[in-house]
Amino acid sequence: MSKKMLKFVSIDKQMPVKRDADSRREDFNEIYEEFQTEKAREQASRCSQCGIPFCQVHCPVQNNIPDWLNLTANGRLDEAYELSQSTNNLPEICGRICPQDRLCEGSCVIEKGFNSVTIGAVEKYITDTAWEKGWVKPNAPRIELDQSVAVIGAGPGGIAAADQLRKKGYQVHVYDRYDRVGGLLVYGIPGFKLEKDVVERRAKLLADGGVTFHLNVNIGEDITFADIREKHDAVVIATGVYKARDISMPGSGLKGIVPALDYLTASNRKGLGDTVPDFENGILNADGKNVVVIGGGDTAMDCVRTAIRQGAKSVKCLYRRDRKNMPGSLRETTNAEEEGVDFVWLSAPKAFLGDDTVTAVKAIEMHLGIADSTGRQVPVEIDGSEFDIPCDLAIKALGFDPEDIPALFNEPGLEVSRWGTIDADPITKMTSLDGVFAIGDIVRGASLVVWAIRDGRDAAASMDLYLKNTAREKLAS
Repeated sequence: MSKKMLKFVSIDKQMPVKRDADSRREDFNEIYEEFQTEKAREQASRCSQCGIPFCQVHCPVQNNIPDWLNLTANGRLDEAYELSQSTNNLPEICGRICPQDRLCEGSCVIEKGFNSVTIGAVEKYITDTAWEKGWVKPNAPRIELDQSVAVIGAGPGGIAAADQLRKKGYQVHVYDRYDRVGGLLVYGIPGFKLEKDVVERRAKLLADGGVTFHLNVNIGEDITFADIREKHDAVVIATGVYKARDISMPGSGLKGIVPALDYLTASNRKGLGDTVPDFENGILNADGKNVVVIGGGDTAMDCVRTAIRQGAKSVKCLYRRDRKNMPGSLRETTNAEEEGVDFVWLSAPKAFLGDDTVTAVKAIEMHLGIADSTGRQVPVEIDGSEFDIPCDLAIKALGFDPEDIPALFNEPGLEVSRWGTIDADPITKMTSLDGVFAIGDIVRGASLVVWAIRDGRDAAASMDLYLKNTAREKLAS
């Protein structure tokens, strides 16, 4: 190619322009502006084109990152887009919300001393440009097949599976309990990380390509799982996990203590123009309140940054480990600090205080002791170090667990793991039920969007083989 790469020795790493913190606090719009064309080419040219692309190795969907960076640097953006979308059904979304600092960018071989290539920002630029120029087209299968597939869950894993199966010509029906396509992408992730029209246009693309969506459908209430199996030739379960992990301590029953997903869903619904009674009456609204968020993952970062935008009086994040050991993205932590969030490191909650409504969180200081079997240092309480944090709204962002799966689907034959997730073959994604597959968080436990996409793609490939074999058996009989 004409343009040399390896420009990391002469060009510094540069992210797209980030809006200043004062303006960011005033709305829920995305905080990064789009790369200008020349700047995107320049940043893509920093790639070292290494012999073993660790960025690709550590990408769950195995994106061919060095090649589409090279194509971008050389102005061949249409080819870059074709290559990018060939391994990822939602590249414009992964470019926005993937924790690149823990995956591709964190594995870049020029990370030490020169800073990694801005892979996520370039991926976002490539796909956003493709949408603007009309390169993104609905599926148009060469052959329409009679066999139909049910996808339960319209989140990222379900979307990826539906997209792949539709490309092969299957009649794809997606069932979801929400009123919009996207699941966590719409209701769990705030607009400042992912504006909702980005998800809506992808949903429309799938519908235009022949995917049928059945929204506001609760499996087990509006239609039974057995009925779905009867109506379709194969089923993939991609419901995710939404049961909030709780914390048991004195005062847990006080008003003003809410699960993270309830809080984020209310905020996102309000932003979408829905009527949200618990937001209007103040239960799920941080305006004018002292807010304490308990947890250190990406969901906690979403909550603290949402509270800032809602006009909270103060926002503190209580986390039992230090900054270096927090599970969330360091980039998100930095953004939160810029916007006015106060992090209370090495501190854990001991009790919620108040008579009827929470007025404070009693916390205790921690220190990191010896490492456990996972290699992480175990937080240990420091005796006599308790302190109180004023609080009008406490948000529990402690992770998610699966529901009671057999009861949820009224299917005792659907086997679960010892963690309560669906037990599915790690390769084929097949469950204990013939023709029923399962993917994403409902199998893995709470994980990343990009892993759900990978699972959806893998399941679609397995389902294609299963359906072809089933068709052959029918012909043979």
